[in-house]
Amino acid sequence: MAFPAFRSLLAVCCLSFLLPFTAQAQPGDLSGFSFLRLEPSARAAALGGAFTAVYGDDVNTLFYNPALLNPQMHGALAVSYLNHLSDLNAGFIAYSRDYAGLGTFGVGLRFLSYGDLERANEQGERLGSFSASDVALTIGGARPYGERLRYGANVHLAYASIDSFNASALALDLGVLYLLEASNFAFSASVNNLGVTLSSLGNTRDDLPVDLRLGLTKRLTHLPLLLSVTGYNLHDLGDTPADATVIDNVLRHVALGGEFQFSQAFNLRVGYNHQRHEALQMKSRLDFAGLGFGIGLKITRVRVDYAFNSWSSIGGLHQFTLQTAL
Repeated sequence: MAFPAFRSLLAVCCLSFLLPFTAQAQPGDLSGFSFLRLEPSARAAALGGAFTAVYGDDVNTLFYNPALLNPQMHGALAVSYLNHLSDLNAGFIAYSRDYAGLGTFGVGLRFLSYGDLERANEQGERLGSFSASDVALTIGGARPYGERLRYGANVHLAYASIDSFNASALALDLGVLYLLEASNFAFSASVNNLGVTLSSLGNTRDDLPVDLRLGLTKRLTHLPLLLSVTGYNLHDLGDTPADATVIDNVLRHVALGGEFQFSQAFNLRVGYNHQRHEALQMKSRLDFAGLGFGIGLKITRVRVDYAFNSWSSIGGLHQFTLQTAL
């Protein structure tokens, strides 16, 4: 099979699979490392990706802002599974430990399998099948600076393969967090996926999905509701359609989420991502594309999270996460 056919097939896979997860909807922005934009947990998916400033014991925040690593996560282990359309499946693992005087450290693994793909030449003749997959290893750490600030960094080693072709990259996340625990308020800033491409799938360099993010969360005083807002791709605010309104231009860089924290054992979640809605909507009226819903249950020492994300009339994605303290 000629390599251009590989590239075309990869572009189709990425476009159909990763488009609603990306901050930019242009096919030209997709690369062998677009899987780094996937939501790593059911809780994050249910909140529409508004997860950049969610402070607490959820170790999956490691993938959003390393500054969120904190002593509450000591010994936390989380395993997530995303059941996507067709044969696409993704898995995520995260673990953290706190060392007094040094800081809190975490390690994570992300894996994406495209299943079996049909091989064909330029004439459309079928020549069997091949496989494609992506994987990324993350190591991070965070420390406090005074009573209200935390700072942290992640290092990622990413690898993408399609049949006999592969790409690799080394990336870095940098983040800070301002926390007012007495007021249940947190504000964060991070830059994600800065780095270098070590090798690419073809002659064109596969760029990393760099993302500048700002986030804030606030738990209401008289209502058990945590509100979360994340601004993403803020380094590229001009990447919007020419006919978009001012409101559309703003919303295309914002993810909104809310978590009803009725108790430590039972939470309900809802999230909305406008860019995903615009990319996926197929109906002229009442299209739920871009909406996420979820539930969280804690049974003894195990927390179970589930999320459903609408893909309009195509269907939806189901994601599950289990977390416990070792």
